[in-house]
Amino acid sequence: MNDYLLVEPDLEEEITKGGIYIPETAKEERATRGKIIAVGPGKLNDQGKRVELKIQIGQKVIFKKYAPDEVKVDDKEFYFIREDDVLAVIED
Repeated sequence: MNDYLLVEPDLEEEITKGGIYIPETAKEERATRGKIIAVGPGKLNDQGKRVELKIQIGQKVIFKKYAPDEVKVDDKEFYFIREDDVLAVIED
């Protein structure tokens, strides 16, 4: 996986003012937030040494909208993103 992260997208549900429930799957845009499920070992630098990732499993992140590659496992959606595509770490 090198510098890739496996992310479980944060699928936010929306309720309109009229009380109509709109699931994330009905929206046109994909999620830009998620929880890190797995991290790769890091990428190799020019000297051939592995550079560890700063992102850790369990952290919640905001990432670029068009960065992820989507993967479905047992009808559950996950994203693969590069560490460079993470814009921020959300701290509770």
